[in-house]
Amino acid sequence: MFPLDDTIAAIASAPGGAARGIVRLSGPDVVACVARCFQAGGGRNLRDVHYPTVVPGRMILPSPLAPLPCDLYLWPGERSYTRQPSAEVHTFGSPPLLEMALETLCGAGARLAEPGEFTMRAFLAGRLDLTQAEAVLGVIDAQSRRELDVALSQLAGGLTGPLHEIRNRLLDLLAHLEAGLDFVDEDIEFISAAELERQLDEAADVVRTTAEQMIARGAAPEAWRVAIVGWPNVGKSSLWNALAGESAALVSEQAGTTRDYLRRRVAWDHLSLELVDTAGIEPDAVLDDIASAAQAMTSEQTAQAHLVLFCLDGARPLNRWEVESLARPQGAAPRIVVATKADLPSMLVLNLPHIPVSSVTGAGLENLRSRIAETIAASHEETAVVAGTAIRCREGLRLAADSLHRARDAAAHGLGEELIAAEVRIALDELGKVVGRIYTDDVLDRIFSRFCIGK
Repeated sequence: MFPLDDTIAAIASAPGGAARGIVRLSGPDVVACVARCFQAGGGRNLRDVHYPTVVPGRMILPSPLAPLPCDLYLWPGERSYTRQPSAEVHTFGSPPLLEMALETLCGAGARLAEPGEFTMRAFLAGRLDLTQAEAVLGVIDAQSRRELDVALSQLAGGLTGPLHEIRNRLLDLLAHLEAGLDFVDEDIEFISAAELERQLDEAADVVRTTAEQMIARGAAPEAWRVAIVGWPNVGKSSLWNALAGESAALVSEQAGTTRDYLRRRVAWDHLSLELVDTAGIEPDAVLDDIASAAQAMTSEQTAQAHLVLFCLDGARPLNRWEVESLARPQGAAPRIVVATKADLPSMLVLNLPHIPVSSVTGAGLENLRSRIAETIAASHEETAVVAGTAIRCREGLRLAADSLHRARDAAAHGLGEELIAAEVRIALDELGKVVGRIYTDDVLDRIFSRFCIGK
């Protein structure tokens, strides 16, 4: 743990040359430290600044260097990222000049910040919870637009908002339980049995859902898997070729040509996708060993997919298997129904949303590409989390969910409010670890040591 009562400074802009660069400071003596080496334009006194403002001026560097023109962004009170007096010196992005400015500020009373120290001060001051602090690192480390969007969503509180709400409800519930224990000899009901069970069920559902999201999604995969499935000869391979932009899959009028699955990487709308062409599904047919293995692989690839394109032949009516498949609820992965062969006269009667496409003319392909990108983004935007958060939080959420289930069982069997309250306390402790209300120094060290200096 670092001391919180001194003033820290570091270069906050990215390494390398740039048009602009930033040196950041935070701590109780920021104003005095900056005043020793900064001349405000118009002779303004920094000690007279009482609200966040921008002060043009110049920094006095050691001789023989000339004064460095800069803008000082000053937060003199607690309305800052760290809830301490803070400042940023914005000037030319020349690395030697930034290093000299940092050295000058350290000579005026600041010390060089350690990795992650600014964000850790923000966390310890209650500005961020622990998952949001990890999201800051996710923003820094993002390698794609998708990873950046996930980190920004988590930074905005999208992950722990429901957990904070449930934790507050559990605190209220625990207060009712403990009040009942204090007045056990009185004929006073602080919470009914039915309401107790309802609240425990609701809390367990939220915690379980969040835990499942972390386990299933964690960090975004390298590529989202899109499986193309359907009856033999409905045009799956032709569609795969059209979407992949190459004729790698063998296409034939003879059903059952595809005996294995093919994969190809494509990129649309900042998403990296893996298109999977699968063998046709024909459950009632008598199959040889190769065909049986091909259909088994189709089932396996479908189960592993993030999105399923369910293909129907638009030039013929639905068969019995297709009708039954469409009537069944879709699995864990969302499904897009695609009516192929749109260049032929349509004989398909379908009373559900679908996208007609033609692999021959290209009709509908752009619409399908857009729908694929939108569906994946919509289905995973709320569930994806920064990788480091997923690793840290899974066990805590699992233990919290287990405690709430035990509390629910104890309530249902009338085992006593003492036992229920004990399980609720365990759940609260585990949720507190997830959001950072309860933490240890080694946990903070593991998290913030991964940051770069200046963040």
